[in-house]
Amino acid sequence: MATVTIVLPDKALRSLKERAELEGKPLEELISESVFKTLDIRDPQAKAELHLELCEKYMREAEELLARGDHVQASEKAWSAASQMVKALAAQEGRDLKSHRELHEYLASIVERTKDAELRKTWSAAGELHRNFYEAWLPQELVKGYLEDVKGFVDKLRKLLQ
Repeated sequence: MATVTIVLPDKALRSLKERAELEGKPLEELISESVFKTLDIRDPQAKAELHLELCEKYMREAEELLARGDHVQASEKAWSAASQMVKALAAQEGRDLKSHRELHEYLASIVERTKDAELRKTWSAAGELHRNFYEAWLPQELVKGYLEDVKGFVDKLRKLLQ
């Protein structure tokens, strides 16, 4: 996967950020989806690769932020990593998850298929981290533990990718 730097006027960047927030997506995901749509790229493997790369990026950032003591931002990055991994699996099957509800429903289907209840529990840890981003009430020790849970979650789902 290649990385590209894009130069945009402030107004365009603000609009993109607002749209990403409205859709509950990271900015990189919104921009990548727009490029895929504009170029009519429908390859499920390309979309799965995008989500996998974003997952890995966000997990690295979560660990870096936690090491710097910013457990609130680390919480959101870990949640983003978990959600991107779920989206990677869905994309591989040609599915596009557009809401938190769809993420949860798809994860439930993974748990059902794999019979791995631990995935449900570690997904809940990611949800706690997502809530912590907005409420900032979790102590750093819990954030660190939940982040480890999310790493295990991501590793298990990565093994399901073809």
